[in-house]
Amino acid sequence: MRYAMQVQYIGKNYAGSQIQLKDGVEIELPTIQGELEKAISTLISGDTANNNRRFKTVFSGRTDRGVNSLGQTVHFDIDKPIVASKFVYQLNEILPKDISVSNLRLVDSQFHAQKSARCRHYRYIFVNRKCKNAFDGDLMRVKFDINIERMQKALNYLIGEHDFSSFKSSGTLNPSTVCNIELAECKKTGDKVIIDIAGNRFLYNMVRAIVGTLLEIEGHNLPAEHMKQVLDACDRTKAGQTVSPYGLTLIEVTYN
Repeated sequence: MRYAMQVQYIGKNYAGSQIQLKDGVEIELPTIQGELEKAISTLISGDTANNNRRFKTVFSGRTDRGVNSLGQTVHFDIDKPIVASKFVYQLNEILPKDISVSNLRLVDSQFHAQKSARCRHYRYIFVNRKCKNAFDGDLMRVKFDINIERMQKALNYLIGEHDFSSFKSSGTLNPSTVCNIELAECKKTGDKVIIDIAGNRFLYNMVRAIVGTLLEIEGHNLPAEHMKQVLDACDRTKAGQTVSPYGLTLIEVTYN
């Protein structure tokens, strides 16, 4: 039997979502997957040994150190039925306070959290204010004035299917650099700027590089068309810096 669930987490205390390997051996770093598999194993089999994870999980995609999630989709297989409400409650009692699960459901055996995904929606939030505030938390603070209309015009150039090599960090493992972006919007609420980007797939650090390019446009008072020039160049050196992971959240993963 295959079950899928949504996982929420605050990524600040973890080295990314996925367990990391070196020469086929797991690196002892705190990860969302490691904590989740340990908790599932403890709940189902009573196994509390950190290195004996019987119940492997598959994530819809990898998120980096510091990135949060409201809707990470995860599937796992088990040979007996689960009472969803009881399982979710007990699992949340075991998990660390910065990880939670919801919406556990039985899915078809052909369902795959990563391969079956149609669209992934990310949101980046930063503060646009000169002075700091104690409640800003880990959000990036941008001191210069933001022209939200120009930012939106720049984002519009990303809509559709393009080669996003200019926004690809060196750690990208998949050689394919073509992505189809369905949504690219920004708005300002008070002193917070919210950027929503959704597409079929994303390259390593792609959203953070896009935000960095937007800030380069704003910081140097460049025309919005600069975004298209960067996109067409297919050259990472033409884009802005990769901004802080704090403020980036995986909002939702949708399936056909």
